[in-house]
Amino acid sequence: MKLSSGRSVRLAFLSAVCLGLLSAMTPIAAAAAHQAASGRKAKITGTITSRDGNTVNVLDKKDGSTKIVNITDSTQIHRDRFLSDKTMNATALVPGLTIQAKGVMNTEGQLDAKKVSFHPDAFAVTVAQEQQIMANKAAAGHAQTTADQGVTSAAAAQSSANQAQSTASQGLASAQAANTAAAANADAVKAVDKRVSDLGDYTTVATAEVYFANSSYKLNDNSKAALDQLISSNSTVNGYRVEIAGYTSSTGSAKYNQKLSEQRAAAVAQYLRENAGVPMWRIIVPAGYGEIHPAAGNDDAKDRSLNRRVEVRILVSKGLKQDSQVAIALP
Repeated sequence: MKLSSGRSVRLAFLSAVCLGLLSAMTPIAAAAAHQAASGRKAKITGTITSRDGNTVNVLDKKDGSTKIVNITDSTQIHRDRFLSDKTMNATALVPGLTIQAKGVMNTEGQLDAKKVSFHPDAFAVTVAQEQQIMANKAAAGHAQTTADQGVTSAAAAQSSANQAQSTASQGLASAQAANTAAAANADAVKAVDKRVSDLGDYTTVATAEVYFANSSYKLNDNSKAALDQLISSNSTVNGYRVEIAGYTSSTGSAKYNQKLSEQRAAAVAQYLRENAGVPMWRIIVPAGYGEIHPAAGNDDAKDRSLNRRVEVRILVSKGLKQDSQVAIALP
C-alpha cells in the first residue's frame, strides 16, 4: 500500500523529533547517574604514599590503584587496637602509614573522609622516639639558660667583692661556685647537642637497587630477592634505618612520573614491612623523585630500564657509635 506524500512528510518529521529528544536526554541521564554515585558511602584501605595539605594519596590494597582521600575539620582520626581508641591529630597521617578511611564519594570521584583509623604499634614507637629527641633539645636549652644565669651571678658577685672589702671573700666564693656550675652546665649542653646532632648524621652501610617494568610499580622475584638479602645481611646492625627513593625514566609526563615514583617507593616499603619483617619506625618516609637524578641516559630502552628503579639504603646514626660488622647486599 503506498503512502500519500503528506503522510510521508509527517512520519519523517516525527522520527526527527524522537531522535532529537533521545540525544538531549542521554547526557542528562549520564549526569544524573554520576550525581547519584557521588553521594554513596565508601571505604578505602591502603598505604599513604604522599600528602598535600588535607589531600591524602592512598595506595588501595584492594585493586592497587591510587585513591584520593580528603581530610576535613570534621574528619575523626583514631588509632585502633590499643587499650582504648584514641583521637589523633591530622598530622599523624604520614606517608608509609596503613589506614582505613570511611566516608562518601564526591562529584570528583574522591572520598570525603568522615573517619580515618590506623593501628598504633609501630607508629607509637616512632612518636616516642621523636618526643625523646625534642625532650633532649629542651633539656639542652634549659641547661644553657642555667649556665647563663650562673655567669651573670658570678659577675655580680665579683662586682660586690670590688665594692666592699668586708664581703670580698664571700663574693669571691660565690663567684667561683657559680663559675663551676656554669662550666658544668655548658659541658652538659655540648654533650646533649652533640648527641642530638649525631642522631641526624647517618652513614650508609649497605645499598640495593630494584628495577621495574615500564609504567609498573609491581615487584618481580629478582627485586624481592634483592630486598630480602639486603635486610637479612644487616638485620643485626644496631639502630639501623632504611631510606627508600623511587625514580622513573623520562617516558611520560612529569606529573605521571612523580606519581609512579611514589608508588614504586611505597611498594618497596610495604614489602619490607609485610614480608621482610622491618618495623615501620625503622623506615624513613618513602619518597618519589620522578625522572630526576637518572642513573643513565634516556635515549634507548636499555638506559631507560636502568632509570626505572628504587634505591634502598641501610643507614646507621653516628650517635649510636656503631661498630658492628655489616654486609652490602648484591644488586
